Parts: sequence; C-alpha cells; structure tokens
Amino acid sequence: MTGIRKVLAAVFAGLALTLLSAAPAAARADKLKLAVAGDGAQGVTIQATYADGRQLDRVVRLVLTATGPDGQKIGPVQLEPQPEGQGFYSSGPVLSAGTWKVTVDSPAPLPAKATATVQARPAQSPPPPKPVAVNKPADGGSGAGAGWWPFAAAGLVLVAAAMGVAMLFGRRRTT
Repeated sequence: MTGIRKVLAAVFAGLALTLLSAAPAAARADKLKLAVAGDGAQGVTIQATYADGRQLDRVVRLVLTATGPDGQKIGPVQLEPQPEGQGFYSSGPVLSAGTWKVTVDSPAPLPAKATATVQARPAQSPPPPKPVAVNKPADGGSGAGAGWWPFAAAGLVLVAAAMGVAMLFGRRRTT
C-alpha cells in the first residue's frame, strides 16, 4: 500500500505544480495594451501587446469608433489583423481629412480600451515623373553602341581564317 500512496502523492504533487505554474501566466495574459496611431493618411493603426510587453500570440477582436470634425461619427468598425506583424491591426481608409478622436475597444477575454487623437490627411499620390529629353547625336549615328559590329565582323573573319589554316596544315601528314 505504501507504494501506491507514494505514486498517488507524486501524481498529485505534479498536478499541483503544473496548475500553480500555469496560474501566473494566465493572470498575466488577462491584460492587453493597445497603441493607437494614425497611418499618415485616412486610416488608423493599432499595435496590441500584453501589458507586460510580450507580443500578442493570438487574434483578438478590436472595435474602432471615432468622432471627427463637425461631430461626424464612424463605427463601430471591427478591425482585422494585418500581415505586417504579430498583433498589428489596421482600419484602412475610414476617416476623412481632419482631427479625429479614435477609441479602440477589446472585449473579454482580453478587455482593453485606448483613445488617441489622430490627424487624418487626404491620400497623396506620388508626383508625376519629370520628362526626359531624348537627343540624337549630331553625326547621325545611332548612338554609342553603333561602332561594335565592325569589330565583331573582323573577329569572325579572323576565327574563320585561323580554322582554315588549321585544316590545311592538319591534312598534311607524313607516314
């Protein structure tokens, strides 16, 4: 009987250690930190991490609401994770130009809330390319690469002549 008691005590001790070591990790994971910022145009970016600084290792549900100039309201807009990084979320172009007060909420099991003021700007396109002037050479030639073909032709003639000489002298054999 004492052998069975020792085995049961070891099993219970192992279970207790497992549960106690998992409890602090579960307690740490209950808090979420949200960093809200503008994307430089008409959208919002959110970086979600655990409160202790660890990277977010799962998808969470984030909901954006915003109040803009002249009392405009947007939301609730559910945000989807983006491929740019772990815990990175983006709204896309949802704001019009102006200053917006943006609030992002995360419901249970990882409740969090963050508010930021975002300056939305109209999307800008790159400037048009500058025209490039095309100038022909004054001598009427077709450019810098026009003088290579005579050298190539001369090289081919020399190779053919060398092969002909080799064939002539190669056939003369003394037995």
